Amino acid sequence: MTGLPARIAWNFRHRWRRVFALLVVGGGVAAPLVTGLWWTLPLVWFFGLFVALPVLHTLTRPLPDRDDGGEGRGADPALGALRERYARGEIDEREFERKLDRLLETEDAETVDRSGGGDVADRVREGVRREVERVRE
Repeated sequence: MTGLPARIAWNFRHRWRRVFALLVVGGGVAAPLVTGLWWTLPLVWFFGLFVALPVLHTLTRPLPDRDDGGEGRGADPALGALRERYARGEIDEREFERKLDRLLETEDAETVDRSGGGDVADRVREGVRREVERVRE
């Protein structure tokens, strides 16, 4: 699936809360026109935005893995392997930095898109440096 259908599917999957809120607002505006009762507008808005939306959000929120070993969600296995090799002493700090830079250069656009802005390479590099300091202690 590529092009417009893929973008629509991605937007709906990741932004369903906005779509739901717009539908609730539209339904609230249409309710008094359909029923002839003015009090259906705040009723639809209240139950849609303050009851249904939080419940649906809670039910659809992904649960974190309990066996992730302290790694962040979606941790890169190559980065994990590189950290392990450095921790075991198989590679020195210079080679670790060189391989880390090469790994960060090949970071795909999807990871950058998910990050929500900022420089991914700097954040990963800072996290790795903290990890290296922790391993050295």
